[in-house]
Amino acid sequence: MDENWKEVFSTAQSWQAEMAKQVLEENGIAAVVINRKDSSYLFGEVSVYVEKSNEEKASELLKELKGE
Repeated sequence: MDENWKEVFSTAQSWQAEMAKQVLEENGIAAVVINRKDSSYLFGEVSVYVEKSNEEKASELLKELKGE
C-alpha cells in the first residue's frame, strides 16, 4: 500500500472491516479494505486503510468499533 495510506482498523472478521469502512465513508472519509486472509485456511487479517491526512479522525470514529 502507498505510504500516503495508513491502517486504522484490522480484524479477522470481514464483516467488521466492511462495517468500519461504512462508518468512515458515512463521515466523508474514503476507505479501502484489504483482505489478507488465506482463502484455503481462512486465517489472517482484513485491514481498513485511509489517507494519511484522515488517520486521526478515522481512528477517533472507529474507537467504539475497536472496543476502546
